[in-house]
Amino acid sequence: MRLSEREALRDWIRRSDNLSDRFLWGRSGGMALAAVADSSSISNARELTDRSVLLLTRHPLSAARALVDLDGVARQIIICPPGLADEQLEWLTEAGCYDAVAVDHERPAISRAAVIARIEPTAATAAGRATAGSGADWVMFTSGTTGAPKLVVHTLEGLAGAIGSRGLDDGARIWGTFYDIRRYGGLQILLRALLGGASLVFAEPGEDMAEFLGRLAVHGATHITGTPSHWRTALMHSGIEAIRPSYIRISGEIADQPLLNALRNQFPKAEIVHAYASTEAGVGFEVDDGLEGFPAGILGRGGPVEIRLRNDVLQVRSERTARRYLSGPLSLMDGEGFVDTGDVVERRGDRFFFVGRRGGIINVGGLKVHPEEVEAVINSHPEVRMSRVKGRRNPISGMVVVADVVPVDDLDPPGEARVRTEVLSACDRHLERYKIPMRIAFVPALPMTPGGKLARDETAVAPGRAG
Repeated sequence: MRLSEREALRDWIRRSDNLSDRFLWGRSGGMALAAVADSSSISNARELTDRSVLLLTRHPLSAARALVDLDGVARQIIICPPGLADEQLEWLTEAGCYDAVAVDHERPAISRAAVIARIEPTAATAAGRATAGSGADWVMFTSGTTGAPKLVVHTLEGLAGAIGSRGLDDGARIWGTFYDIRRYGGLQILLRALLGGASLVFAEPGEDMAEFLGRLAVHGATHITGTPSHWRTALMHSGIEAIRPSYIRISGEIADQPLLNALRNQFPKAEIVHAYASTEAGVGFEVDDGLEGFPAGILGRGGPVEIRLRNDVLQVRSERTARRYLSGPLSLMDGEGFVDTGDVVERRGDRFFFVGRRGGIINVGGLKVHPEEVEAVINSHPEVRMSRVKGRRNPISGMVVVADVVPVDDLDPPGEARVRTEVLSACDRHLERYKIPMRIAFVPALPMTPGGKLARDETAVAPGRAG
């Protein structure tokens, strides 16, 4: 899908038919796309013309409406994820990244002069036509940001580049997403709905998984997206029985075979796709054959996206990648225009399999262990729903491997002992000895990051949340 050079997002939405029958649904209600296209949530939006606007919202619907209002007006939109840390906001302020702020709550505690715009998510101020074209930069936080913010600059054309015909509504499509729409994965689904004239049900920060599954069922979501951690958590809830998606999309983490099989068993009639994408690299490719990993033929093939390997790490070049980092000395692309993803793969026969993140290695006496490789073996046990492998300090080897495991059903002590023995036996068959967990603990749930990924740094939100 290509947006014309001077066409704003609002004008594209207006192309669709029956907008009064299509909605954006949040936890506290919804709004018809007709109202989103024909009204503004920011009464003084004109004051933001050609400014760099910090979008600081509590509610996803506020963010969605403001994005429509600001595209074609602002020079740059910095999309802040929920729970932005004080030190991150301070960094943005000190770096002079913005000269205007759009909020849906009280004035933020900022220490610099800026134009303040108030977002009223249910407002119906008449919306004028865009004044500055559709050339705004869309700036997003990377999913694993800690400490000083790391932001990447996209264009709307690049963000929409992977949508294609998949984003066009057929009159019955209702999207649902576990992602927060202020992060890359959720924004992709928001754009699919807006550009295709489809409805969207989105999760709210802190919303309980059972509640969100109930909302997906009430609104009849047909196309549902989330990370593997989202889906593993959803499969643990009885509310999963109430949803009937015809299309399931997984991205953001490694989609292993046990998860793909579990989703196939739960939704035998659904099309199940796992996509490779990241905030920096954009959407790389999709796999729809029901198998983990990806066919070797994806590497080096022509088309809008080029994928190659360098030292077993995937690199991506396309018009969908981010253009640059917002600030700092780092270069996003190499001299040939490729983005280094940091994702390590290995070839087995005619297929590549994800091993893990280059930066997430556990060093056991000088030997490298990718947590995801060990988790794949643990998760293959039929009584394991999900697991998290991490390193624990050891005076002899420096680190040893340990694992937290969430069982499919509650286990009594003898059941835990049996499953632990069987999991360790599987690890012994498939892994080198130094990769085998020294300890396996059974836990009721695992924490997830605000972006919906398995938390590996002990600082994530509580488990069991949808967004």
